[in-house]
Amino acid sequence: MIKVLGLALYGPLAASTRCRLGQYVPGLAAHGIDLQISHLLGDEYLRRRFRGAVMPFAALFDAGWRRMADLRNQCAFDAVILHCELFPLMPGWLERVLLRRPYVYDFDDALYLKYRTRRLRALRPILGGKFDRVMAGAAAITAGNHLLAEYAQRRNTNTHLFPTVVDTERYLPVRCSRGDMFTVGWIGSPSTAPYLSALVGPLSTIGREGPVRLVVIGGKAPYVPDVTVVEVEWQERTEVELINMFDVGVMPLPDDEWARGKCAFKLIQYMACAVPVIASSVGANRDVVQPDCGLLATTPQQWVDALRMLRDEPALREVMGQAGRGRVAQHYSLQRNLPVLTKVIREIVAGATS
Repeated sequence: MIKVLGLALYGPLAASTRCRLGQYVPGLAAHGIDLQISHLLGDEYLRRRFRGAVMPFAALFDAGWRRMADLRNQCAFDAVILHCELFPLMPGWLERVLLRRPYVYDFDDALYLKYRTRRLRALRPILGGKFDRVMAGAAAITAGNHLLAEYAQRRNTNTHLFPTVVDTERYLPVRCSRGDMFTVGWIGSPSTAPYLSALVGPLSTIGREGPVRLVVIGGKAPYVPDVTVVEVEWQERTEVELINMFDVGVMPLPDDEWARGKCAFKLIQYMACAVPVIASSVGANRDVVQPDCGLLATTPQQWVDALRMLRDEPALREVMGQAGRGRVAQHYSLQRNLPVLTKVIREIVAGATS
């Protein structure tokens, strides 16, 4: 049995930890690979952050101590998968020193911008090249979309496109009566919910024409005039049921460097449930959404036109939903990705022992 230590930045409340590490544990075990996942910052950290609170220093110290214990024990493993970063604010060269086993570096956001732009940009002289160094030292890289893979490829030639996917045996379409109200749905986290502000105008326009419901799962919904807005707390056990209540799933994004690094996971969740989608024409959204399964929009008027079209044509929603389900099954499913990760792990372990 090959033993792999998964070092995640966040606990399983973070979708990236669940979907890029956690959901692979049973499948890898069936292929002779024991993946054991340890996180640095647990779910309580994320809950506090989403509320605008901070973790007590003692809890952060304890988290760091446990991470160091994982690193001391890493020699009991054949390989490591590092997701995001080992420690925030730690230089890349030091992370490479601490990782004493061959490692896969896995990422699904434009993390290389973390210490170059926005609120941490003052650290650029010290940490701006952190992720480049971590990538260069990896035995392999798994990157969540084409843009990220192209960036990583320039630092490490053993880079694999590895989209964030769903288990299509769990994400199943369920036909249900949605009533007479056109339901537009979004799923995500408090950190990405502000992107919904781009839809306030288009949704309000549609709302003046007839009854519209906006369902927001996992984040704070904006006020939308003439639209019934429903906020729902995210829970893993209810997310598939809730997505199946959508007539349309949406993913608005700004066209900036950080958003172009997003991996369109929301769209994959909707499409797996045979829900047609409308998305901003940005980054991986353009890869995931094909004309037969959804619509891309750039301007507010294009959003209005797309929403109006899918509201008025239930038969088109049905056809697009089925096409989306097929696309996810073929390109964005756990069943498709599992052999890729299995092969990457086996190759780096074989390389280390040869």
